[in-house]
Amino acid sequence: MTLAQELDAVRLNFSPNDLLALNIALALIMYGVALELKLQDFKYLVKNPSSFFLGIFSQFFLLPFLTFVLVSILSPPPSVALGMFLVAACPGGNISNFLTSLAKGNTALSVSLTAFSTVFSIFATPLNFTLWAGFYTPTADLLQEINLNVFDIFLTVALILGIPLILGMLTRKLRANLASRLSKVLKPLSILIFAAFVVLAFAGNFDLFLTYIGVIFFWVFLHNLFALSAGFLTAKLGRLALWDQKTLTLETGIQNSGLGLVLIFTYFEGLGGMAIITALWGIWHLVSGMLLAGIWSKKL
Repeated sequence: MTLAQELDAVRLNFSPNDLLALNIALALIMYGVALELKLQDFKYLVKNPSSFFLGIFSQFFLLPFLTFVLVSILSPPPSVALGMFLVAACPGGNISNFLTSLAKGNTALSVSLTAFSTVFSIFATPLNFTLWAGFYTPTADLLQEINLNVFDIFLTVALILGIPLILGMLTRKLRANLASRLSKVLKPLSILIFAAFVVLAFAGNFDLFLTYIGVIFFWVFLHNLFALSAGFLTAKLGRLALWDQKTLTLETGIQNSGLGLVLIFTYFEGLGGMAIITALWGIWHLVSGMLLAGIWSKKL
């Protein structure tokens, strides 16, 4: 059996209880993020349309297109390609705000883009994923085999991202002091809980992870490099200020791989190539983001 056949055939073990815990952890993360959001964060985008539209273009249009180009060049196994399309379709990760602050970027823009992209992703993530995966024949065939219901993905993304976002913003608006106290505890705690469940889930599949990590890391590295470059070049060509260039770079290069894992274990039965590349993405984008932010914080 070839590597491609193995990755397309293997399924990672993930119990219903693990999946429920993963959903709760991700919802808590989004609630913690939303506790820091205010209506002014959305108004900021109206006052800075160039940065806003370029940020949305980079994340939801350019990155999925470049992913299609990269997949067409590399021709990875269909399950891996499907994971790459899913990662590219996810909204930005919540840690992008912290990394932008560390890099001395435009934190206000980062927070605003994260808020808008989270809402926008309720519609954009299912559409982008099925659209670009449908353009690539191997993944289109795989989607037909899985018989994916796009409407179900809409509902899942809305429940996991949309509802916690609304509840968090309402808490911030109605009980600002409570929101501040909860945010200090809930945000770091929820991320630790999420990380713990991901580690526990993959502990039972550690041998599989070690078997494929070498070749998959190369794909993850290139894909993440494409994502970071997409944000930087979009901002550079758009003649944005340096701190906005940093922001768009990190917003595009840091993806919500946690959402990707929830969708994979919910609708794809833990499909090996998808799950491994998405999990590795979730690890590597933190490393690359921290390295880049650290360099920018010291030199620029």
